Amino acid sequence: MATNESGEFEKALARIDAIVKQLEGGSVDLDESVKLFREGRELSRRCEELLKNAQAAVEAAANDAPRANGPAAAPPPGQLPF
Repeated sequence: MATNESGEFEKALARIDAIVKQLEGGSVDLDESVKLFREGRELSRRCEELLKNAQAAVEAAANDAPRANGPAAAPPPGQLPF
């Protein structure tokens, strides 16, 4: 499982932003544009993997978290639950 080591997600996102700005600037030749696009795509895939793993970790933690008051008990018949 991939982890967000030393802010890896944030660093990758910042690099993607820099790549987009470079490409939008229009001063990059075709070969460099292709190289930057490929780098951005790989960073995007890595960010997606990190996000999926983080989501799975949060869901696992939520499922494993003990409830503060135990399972919710149903109210006696005829009474409101609050």
